[in-house]
Amino acid sequence: MKTAPVARLKAELSRYLRLVKSGEEILVTERRVPVARLVPIEPGELVDADLRELERQGLLRIGTGKLPKGFWKQRRVRDPRGLLRKTLIKERERAGEVLGHLGRRHAGH
Repeated sequence: MKTAPVARLKAELSRYLRLVKSGEEILVTERRVPVARLVPIEPGELVDADLRELERQGLLRIGTGKLPKGFWKQRRVRDPRGLLRKTLIKERERAGEVLGHLGRRHAGH
């Protein structure tokens, strides 16, 4: 495990993040006293329980975070009337209404 004083971590954050992404753990110190540990996140560790349940039911597949090889070279689907964009906007508005409702409901607790 590598050690990094706070000042060096701040100055070289990108370097340390590359190390963490490659599997390394970093012990963060302040005046030589350990204060935190940076560790890699396991694939799927941050996936919501509801998404896992939908995957279990076969309704969706949780992605790996990586696009298939050649993805950007594939032909685009034609959508001259912009139906996909309109549907996406409606879906986001609907999600915003639901989140807003949940926020108001939990604000009183």
